[in-house]
Amino acid sequence: MKKDKGKAFREIGYFASLGMSVALSIFIGLGIGVWLDKKFGTEPILLFVGLFFGIAAGFSNIIRAGQKGRKM
Repeated sequence: MKKDKGKAFREIGYFASLGMSVALSIFIGLGIGVWLDKKFGTEPILLFVGLFFGIAAGFSNIIRAGQKGRKM
C-alpha cells in the first residue's frame, strides 16, 4: 500500500510541474529571441522565431507527459 502512495505522489508531482515546464520553455525561447534581436538588430523577427521554438518545446513537453501518462 505504501508503494502505491509513493508512486501516486511521484506521478502527481510530475504532472503538477508540467505547467511550469511549459511556461519556462516559452519564456526561455522568447528571451533568446529578444537577446538575438538586440545583438543582430533584427527587431521583431528573431523574437517571433524564438517564441515559436519555445511554444514548440512546450507542446513537446505536453506530448511527452501524455505518453508517459498512458504508460502509467
